[in-house]
Amino acid sequence: MLEIEALEIEALKTADMKSTDRFFLLIGAFLGVVSLSIVGCTSLNTRNSPSPAASSPAISNPAVSNPDKPANVDRPSASPSAKLETPAFQRTGQDIWAQMRQGTGYVVLLRHAQTVDGTGDPPGFQLNDCATQRNLSEAGRQQAIRIGKAFRDRGIPIRQVLSSQYCRCLDTARLLDLGEVESSAMLNSTFTDRGNEAEQSAQVRQQILNHLNTSGVIVMVSHFVNIGAISGVNPPAGGAVVVRTNQQGNLEVAEQIQGL
Repeated sequence: MLEIEALEIEALKTADMKSTDRFFLLIGAFLGVVSLSIVGCTSLNTRNSPSPAASSPAISNPAVSNPDKPANVDRPSASPSAKLETPAFQRTGQDIWAQMRQGTGYVVLLRHAQTVDGTGDPPGFQLNDCATQRNLSEAGRQQAIRIGKAFRDRGIPIRQVLSSQYCRCLDTARLLDLGEVESSAMLNSTFTDRGNEAEQSAQVRQQILNHLNTSGVIVMVSHFVNIGAISGVNPPAGGAVVVRTNQQGNLEVAEQIQGL
């Protein structure tokens, strides 16, 4: 009898242990399912969430988005006597021709007229030998004549005509027929030798500053790179940039003239 009771007790213990095991197995399975669901949701959210690069607007780089503008354009350096106030136009809304007739201190930085095909000058060119340089084309000679006529027709008082020593500039200045032409080394091209650019630009700025309270217009015939270094504006062949110094001693760009 005792043996039977002992066997019954042992059987009950075994049954209880099996029930407990089944309980813990069920709990483990349930937790496993919950864990997988959480992981699945997390993965789905990660895939659907936009990355910072996709959600942020693209940043435009002006140096890249504007291919027509060189990234290494030299900006004019400020000088103690005359600084460039803005690199672009500072239009006043008034007729620039009327301003030059009535005002003081105006200087016209005129790029030489159109030339024969080419850039710069041939190798071994000589400053005192026009045959070795890139010179005006026939269209450029006619252009220079038209530009001079435009100034005369509008009654612009010319105080002085200065020119680079290069033949294409001297020819342009003479064909303007606006007065006696004086050659000036400070207006010579710095295209092939930038070493003198700062000194030449400072000399031109000083000349403009000295003209501050003087009536009549000074015309300076020079080159693309020189005018850009002074004014921040690069005119086409035969184009001009009108500048003056304001009462604070800063160089201002009043207007650009082209298409004459």
